[in-house]
Amino acid sequence: MYAGKIRIRACGLLKMNNKLLLIRLTSPVTNQDIWTAPGGGVEVGESILHALQREFKEETGIDIIAGDLVYINEFIEKEFHAFEFFFQVEHLSGELQLGYDPEYEQGSQLIKEVRFYTKKEIQELSVTPDFIKDQYWDKKTDKNVVMNFFK
Repeated sequence: MYAGKIRIRACGLLKMNNKLLLIRLTSPVTNQDIWTAPGGGVEVGESILHALQREFKEETGIDIIAGDLVYINEFIEKEFHAFEFFFQVEHLSGELQLGYDPEYEQGSQLIKEVRFYTKKEIQELSVTPDFIKDQYWDKKTDKNVVMNFFK
């Protein structure tokens, strides 16, 4: 579904009570479970901020307000190529719940779990991108965008 084309992803970093919201999903690239920030693909004709709000709601049940862009990640592995834009977000409304991915049928959902984690707890998880483990927590200012482009 995602192979053989460049994909643009909008992802949200929701931090509450010094914990970061992550989702556990089966990676379509590695077929392994990973933890990452909620988010997903931008559709043709859709703004990146609208995609962020839509994807966050679908995956977590939470409505958010987008804040600063804090990280850009380029991901290339085999036939998969994506640019991922990570925004700081704020909780607007809604209760945390296990969401869904409308591209997949009920029995084939990639999303397995949604949960808040402390920085210490995140160190023990298989998290992608690595930025979420360290650089995100150590940022001195929200005005600098960290970029990780494939080399």
